[in-house]
Amino acid sequence: MEKTKVMTLAGFNTSTTNGALQNRINTLILFSLVLVASTVSAQKSKVMDVFFKYGIDSGVLNPEKTKRPDNYAFDFKQTIITSASEGITIAKFDPANSGAERWTVVSIDGKTPSKSAVNTFRKNQSKESPALKVDDASFRIEKETADQLVISYKVESASLNKENGFIKDCRFYMTINIKSKKMDQIQTLNEKPVKVAILTADKFDLVVKYKWDDQAKQYLPVHEKLIMEAKFIGQSTNVETITEYANYTKK
Repeated sequence: MEKTKVMTLAGFNTSTTNGALQNRINTLILFSLVLVASTVSAQKSKVMDVFFKYGIDSGVLNPEKTKRPDNYAFDFKQTIITSASEGITIAKFDPANSGAERWTVVSIDGKTPSKSAVNTFRKNQSKESPALKVDDASFRIEKETADQLVISYKVESASLNKENGFIKDCRFYMTINIKSKKMDQIQTLNEKPVKVAILTADKFDLVVKYKWDDQAKQYLPVHEKLIMEAKFIGQSTNVETITEYANYTKK
């Protein structure tokens, strides 16, 4: 994997800083994925019309259809790349276990994780993400071809808090395969520089790819890629986070 070349940021190569950044990024990804439906507006009606035109189930807009399932076991791998370091966390989720024990951290950077690192990871993954309300007036049809439909929307600022407030300056782009009638991915892009944790990001680009599961009747995330081009104390740094989910098994 080719790393983006940027100015080295002092302190980013320490395990403590990298771990803290990883926790914040995980939380922000979860914030970006959890949305709730709101009342129908004129803009949303246009989207409903094009869904009807192609026979697409409007349930694709239901946030429960894209929420990471808690009744499926799966393998988890996350890679975080900065200009100074690369960290890899491998874990497993098993809903058959209880509480924090549902998560097993297999390794961090190829080594057996410390108890502290495991507890931090579990705490972060167990956080509840607040529901974000979609602004129906923001719906747009971005692209319509024989193969693909792309719609976009934003969220209402009132549904955000201090930690995820930057999302108000982002737009979500949902890509739907016309032939399969299923959603392929959701991309979140910032429209202006945003403050993400300790970083000021000129670019915040999160792409989550999904697969449809007939048994679960929902979309399962399989790949997430977040690219941030940011600044910290005036210095440029890029952060790339890749999260992979595999081997889903219903419990």
